[in-house]
Amino acid sequence: MIRKAFLPGAGLGTRLRPLTDLLPKPLVPLFHRPLIEWAMDSCLAAGITDFAINTHHLPEKWTFGESDDHSLIAGNGIFSRKGEFKGRPVHLFHEPELLETGGGVKNIASWIGGDSVLVHNGDIYSSIPIDRLIAAHEASDCPVTLALRSSGDAQHLALNAAGDRAIDIRGMLGIAQGSHVFTGIYCFDPELLNLIPPGQKISVIPAFLELIRQGRLGTITLDEGDWRDLGDHAAYLAAHRDLALAPAIHPEAVIAATAVVENSVVGPGASIREGSALRNSVAWPHSTLAAGETADFRIIL
Repeated sequence: MIRKAFLPGAGLGTRLRPLTDLLPKPLVPLFHRPLIEWAMDSCLAAGITDFAINTHHLPEKWTFGESDDHSLIAGNGIFSRKGEFKGRPVHLFHEPELLETGGGVKNIASWIGGDSVLVHNGDIYSSIPIDRLIAAHEASDCPVTLALRSSGDAQHLALNAAGDRAIDIRGMLGIAQGSHVFTGIYCFDPELLNLIPPGQKISVIPAFLELIRQGRLGTITLDEGDWRDLGDHAAYLAAHRDLALAPAIHPEAVIAATAVVENSVVGPGASIREGSALRNSVAWPHSTLAAGETADFRIIL
């Protein structure tokens, strides 16, 4: 049974600026919690007991805090001082220089050891059934199994007739352009490490292509649940309109009696002042919408 999960968290999140000028993308709040916490909860539900995360941009924001409440809002980092998330160990691997998706995996080889690993990008929201991915991987003879969606943008994966093997990625092997979307969630065995050169900044795609040549890059299509990349402002706002993961107005938010709040999410400690109007927007923890100001489809920092 797969018990380890690697959550890549080192990306720059440039499309989300200025949000990511303040926090790494996986720590951006989604319904009052760091985005990555939703991913970690999904992993826990699938049986994961040990986590690794790579860091690069604003690494101090990941630092373990002085309290045990793993609260981003308290300014203590999201994990307890013991380096745990809900009692499970979390290992941080800092990358002074970005190593990309392949180099990031190779860099945690010491933590991987001889175990199989679930990879779940730290900057996506997903409620797809991870347990089905793990079961498919464990029943397969493939060293890697990708979780796919059958619709959406970036349909780069081409599959065999049975739908359980990839046969091309973006037409790079000259076979097909693709029909499925890679979710950024996959399982791999330690054998994958043999296909990634050490000490290099490199994508994982060359290793995937080599496995395709061998007929050994497994796939499973999981259209159940929600899956979305919150990579830009429009997607971030849409997630807060669509998902309803928690009460929109945090109980520690302060909203003036004469303020108007419609179709918006207001974080803890946020202040919506007198005569202001917040519509179709997100107010971050401890942010302020000034008296008399109107915000529509905005993110208040």
